[in-house]
Amino acid sequence: MERKPIIEVRDLVAGYGGPVVLKGISFDVYPGEIMVVIGGSGCGKSTLLRHMVGLQRPISGSICCWGEDITRMDEDELDHLLHRVGLSFQEGALFNSMTVGENVALPMEEYGDLAKELIPVLVRMKLSLVGLGDYGFMMPEELSGGMKKRVGFARAIAVDPKIVYFDEPSAGLDPIMAAGLDNIILEIRKLMDLTMVVVTHELESIRAVADRILMLDQGEIIFSGTLDEAERTNQPRVRQFFERRPDKSIGNN
Repeated sequence: MERKPIIEVRDLVAGYGGPVVLKGISFDVYPGEIMVVIGGSGCGKSTLLRHMVGLQRPISGSICCWGEDITRMDEDELDHLLHRVGLSFQEGALFNSMTVGENVALPMEEYGDLAKELIPVLVRMKLSLVGLGDYGFMMPEELSGGMKKRVGFARAIAVDPKIVYFDEPSAGLDPIMAAGLDNIILEIRKLMDLTMVVVTHELESIRAVADRILMLDQGEIIFSGTLDEAERTNQPRVRQFFERRPDKSIGNN
């Protein structure tokens, strides 16, 4: 039986009032997979992520989740659909005036239909999934950068979403901490049967978590395939990325 995509992006054109950033890109994401979006700075990765989670409206094209086009929804319709979607921001984006537990509880209180006494139990469960079950009482300022990211992971899965988006989950971390976050991503995908879209430029993380890779360059898709296919392709920009070769123009002026 042919697999049906959970996310379908078609002919997506996007920008911010100036030059077009995404130039009519199309791709699918399938249930249960981790799609990793890669590319150089300014290629359109962050713009794509913002559109996929409904934070920006495209110039044209469509983004369908579960067969519903989020680009045509009003705010209430989009809000209802996005209850099934989690987002982990690059720096964790925690509220500094709230405890770790209160940060994770926030989407449960806003979007969940839960008895109030159940929320602390569920918060501890979500924090335990990222290795921070005993840290709910702490303030974000007391945490390391890697711990803040893990709390961000816990908040992203707080209301049991089916799709989770990650923006540069291991950026700025040492290799050991980054590897730990990669393992958490794989573990929560398995435990919760999640579909994930991960935006990153970290080669080791790409190799650790990617089921498929989508590479952008100057607002266009230049590669879509598995890690093995990416590392064997003759596409020049893809090879340059995976071989960590600088542009020839850099350092020659």
